[in-house]
Amino acid sequence: MEARAHTGRLDELLHEVRRQMSRGAGADPRAVLDWLGRQIDADVALVGSAGAVETATARFPRQILPSLEPTLSRLAGGQMAAAVTESGAFQVRLEALGPRAPRPVLVVAGTSAPTREAASLVSHAGSLIALLDRAQDADTTFLGYQHKARQLRFAVFSALLAGDLTLARRMTTGAVPALLDAERLRVYLLHCPSEDRDRLAQTYQDGSGYHGTGLMVHCPAFEEHLICLVADGSDNESADESADQATAEVDREAADVSGRVFADGPEVTQGQGTVLRRLVRDNPQYALGISSPYPLGATAEAYGQALHALAAARHTPERMAAYLGRTPLVPLLPHTEAGTWARALLRPLGSIPRATLDITRLAVTFPRSAVARLLDISRNTVSHHLSRVEATLGLDLGDVRTRAALDLAFCLAGGQPDGGFGAERGRPEPTLDELFRTEPAHAWAREFLRPLQDTRGRDLYATLCAWIDANTDAQRTARHLGRSRNTVRAHLRAAEHLLSRDLLTTGSGIHDLVHALHIIGLQPVD
Repeated sequence: MEARAHTGRLDELLHEVRRQMSRGAGADPRAVLDWLGRQIDADVALVGSAGAVETATARFPRQILPSLEPTLSRLAGGQMAAAVTESGAFQVRLEALGPRAPRPVLVVAGTSAPTREAASLVSHAGSLIALLDRAQDADTTFLGYQHKARQLRFAVFSALLAGDLTLARRMTTGAVPALLDAERLRVYLLHCPSEDRDRLAQTYQDGSGYHGTGLMVHCPAFEEHLICLVADGSDNESADESADQATAEVDREAADVSGRVFADGPEVTQGQGTVLRRLVRDNPQYALGISSPYPLGATAEAYGQALHALAAARHTPERMAAYLGRTPLVPLLPHTEAGTWARALLRPLGSIPRATLDITRLAVTFPRSAVARLLDISRNTVSHHLSRVEATLGLDLGDVRTRAALDLAFCLAGGQPDGGFGAERGRPEPTLDELFRTEPAHAWAREFLRPLQDTRGRDLYATLCAWIDANTDAQRTARHLGRSRNTVRAHLRAAEHLLSRDLLTTGSGIHDLVHALHIIGLQPVD
């Protein structure tokens, strides 16, 4: 009967351990100590490796600890495994826990010496506390590893955004991700609840901390974005397939996600792209934007495409969209004149610090709060750098048309104030209007705005014009048009889908809209 009762107590102890392990909230030795104290009619304390009480039952006599200090020191140091002694009116049993010194010590104080069964329960409870503690240490180590792996993945992504493949490889010496050996990549931008990002990144993570031939990166600026870099060809796509063909293929997949089984083959069903598309089909809160294939050195361009594709995807039933390949404006502008204009606009920035220049390049596209999160600096610091640029250029970066013009100049100049263009002595500097009056620029603007030409589109066109005139303030736009703010926002979301440009989340597509409307308002010259 006593043996059966003892076994029952051990089952209760194991149940407590299972409860703690299953809840995922970390070890709680206090619950074990309270259980043990009730079973053996004594009070119990856990003395940590530093010699202080970490937790104890409510009535544990802490006044006995100074007299136990020599014994506690020997147990913590590994000279002894257990000891029995007296302290005043208390019979005390001490047991060291764990294999590594300095060790925590379990201290049991009662009015009588523990029975053999009680001593056995003390040992079992101590062993389980030690196991819980080691499990907690393992969890802490695992979380630390995950955090460092996440930081490294973002560092690799940042190097790719900057086009520095050498730096990306140097940061990963000893465990170079397969992605860096690819010729081209696509960026899949997944919109999902922010709390899902850790789970997804861990679920598909390999032993080296990467994701096979891909890379999942937490976007620091937008908490609901998971940036997924996927080696082009990992989904069984031909390596010499043109970007337009690849985009059309992804469009067909994204547009036909119901009632059809993907003919992807066994290899592709394990690809990151297919996994992401399946996640979107299975989770109504998810959306996915997909870029065209790009060389690794052009990751920034692929990321920009994915942002625009995601803006369109979020307003479609399938919640998936690939970037609609359109010729950008920059190569259509007259090369020499455009270079001269960009150099003239950016020339005053030649003496500002590189950090200010980098912050400005981001801030002309993204909100200041997003730039602060992206660079892990305060919003006030971002504003300080931008104030310096405004004073230098004599411009207001709060104006959307100013930001669009400055962004265009950065693109033409390759990001550097001198632009890499030779001086054009004796020639007048062209204006932006002169660059935009060319027929190629007008053809680009007409094609860009063409989706807005149906009956509903004309309403959208008027809303977009008023929105830009109101410096992208939806409330001011609504007052000007005599509509509600919600109607204006609905029109903007519809325009995102039709134009395949992100206008509301990051605003990275606003500059193309500004330029297109500007060009259409000009008279072209022959």
